[in-house]
Formats: sequence, structure tokens, C-alpha cells
Amino acid sequence: MGHTPYGYRIENGKAVIDEAAAFQVRDLYKNYLSGLSLTNAAKEAGLNLLHSGAKRMMLNRHYLGDDFYPAIIDPASFNAVSTELSKRSAQLGRSNHYIAPIIKRPPTAFRLGDITENYENPVRQAEYLYSLIESEVK
Repeated sequence: MGHTPYGYRIENGKAVIDEAAAFQVRDLYKNYLSGLSLTNAAKEAGLNLLHSGAKRMMLNRHYLGDDFYPAIIDPASFNAVSTELSKRSAQLGRSNHYIAPIIKRPPTAFRLGDITENYENPVRQAEYLYSLIESEVK
């Protein structure tokens, strides 16, 4: 398992909510949704984070609760933050979604002449078959 997210601590092998830290996490969500920037929302919540750290924290799905971690954030707040992040990013013209380039490959088609000979040696047979290729690319 990786590191324990902020707002939790491990006791007797189970994750439990650290109420003081969880309050700061909830405050971070509330501050951001009230209109503050990522950095200022973190600062107001008492967290020393840059914008990337605050964003990563707010997109951590463990805060919704799972098999190991109890929920700190309700789904409505989590979804609202995701929507707000996308909206602000679009307004600023910052699309952080990677779009893979389209790789164009030339269409290939092979025309093979009639096979009239068979060789015991597989290398000789391959050479013979390659010699029968009449066209490789359309």
C-alpha cells in the first residue's frame, strides 16, 4: 500500500479519520467551491500546499470512502470540485487532457505470384516466397 492520505491515520491496521486533519480537508473543498484559488483555498484551510498539491488532494477518491478508508467528503462535494476544476481550466484555456497523435500508416497490400517450388530449407523457402512479391504498397 502507498502512503496514507492526509486526514487519515492507521490504528491497529485500520484507517481511521484524524478529525483535525479531516476538518482541514473539508475546509479545502469548501474554500475552493466558494471561489478561492487552489493555493488560497489550501492556505485558508491551514494547509501549506501549492496549487498542484491542492488539486491532487481534492481529486483523491479515497476521501469518498472505500474498502479501507472511511469517507471524509460527500460525493456531491467531490463531484462539484471536479466540475469546478474542469470549468475553471476551460475558462483559462488550459486543457490538461493528453490527445494522442494520430499515426497514419500507408496502406499495404501484397500480391504474390504463383508458388511453384517448395524447399526443405525454411530460409531458402522464405527467400523464394519474398521473391514472388509483386507489389508492396498501393
